[in-house]
Amino acid sequence: MAEDLYRVLGVPKNADADAIKKAYRKLAQKLHPDKNPGNAQVEARFKAVNQAYDVLSDQKKRTLYDEFGEEGLREGFDPARARAYKQWSTQQGGRGGWTGTVDGSQVRLEDLFGNAGAGGRGGIGDMFGDLFGQRAPRPRGPRKGEDLTAEVTIDFVSAVRGATLQLNPSGESEPVTVRIPAGAAEGSRVRIAGHGMASPNGGPQGDLLLVIHVEPHKFFRREGDDLHLDLPITVPEAYRGAKVKVPTPDGSVSLKVPEGTQSGNVLRVRGKGVAKKGKTAGDLYVHFLVRVPASRSATVLALIDDLAAATADEPDPRAELVF
Repeated sequence: MAEDLYRVLGVPKNADADAIKKAYRKLAQKLHPDKNPGNAQVEARFKAVNQAYDVLSDQKKRTLYDEFGEEGLREGFDPARARAYKQWSTQQGGRGGWTGTVDGSQVRLEDLFGNAGAGGRGGIGDMFGDLFGQRAPRPRGPRKGEDLTAEVTIDFVSAVRGATLQLNPSGESEPVTVRIPAGAAEGSRVRIAGHGMASPNGGPQGDLLLVIHVEPHKFFRREGDDLHLDLPITVPEAYRGAKVKVPTPDGSVSLKVPEGTQSGNVLRVRGKGVAKKGKTAGDLYVHFLVRVPASRSATVLALIDDLAAATADEPDPRAELVF
């Protein structure tokens, strides 16, 4: 996520939720792999757009990103401790940056994470003691090994429903079973305890942080916890109304197509989106696409002519279309 997320979606930093969603939909439709098969560059851009939307559509993540940038989205980031250090730095007449040298040691934003890494730093009290030159004695016992980061790509359905993977971490002879929680999104992280670097002095082994990438679905697309589906329907189904089967993460449901449905009409199916543990499930938005017959038989052509004659007095559908 090196690129500014607002720039990825093409919106200003004060954009509201509706503007962000509108920009995302436009880009997602334009960059969807089905429209750009085999184009790796477009696919990478599509993933970046999804990742940007995942952050900016979530108010908590967006707030952290606006205040701290990418660092605020990292695993274990503690905003309260980061704000405390920033306030202390300002009060001390510092230059307000996120790095500096105090008592011969460099202080970095990374030092403010909950588990301050292999350096073995303790809580914020220990850190402030260092900054004021009042260093408390530190335990010399075994340290935890460093964490490792790896990436894995899963299919869209596995990300929505959850999945169990068998992985073979580098340097380990036995496979590791990893549970991907339901609702995992592009860029989500799963911590696998005890599969990182070995401790340098007999302490516990570090952890493995697994970064999740999600392959796009051929028919469904995701916006936060909501799912969207472009559903083809026939002319008779659109005109008369009908009941059709629609797939969802929980299995197929019967959906009533309203009489007189037009292409672009949207119907919401509550609770049939992404379901995360402890959270209300998102919704499924069905976008209707009226499909004309593909047949060019004489019978179909004659019926089309009859239809044209019977609807000759209908208002021009493009009468109000202007530039």
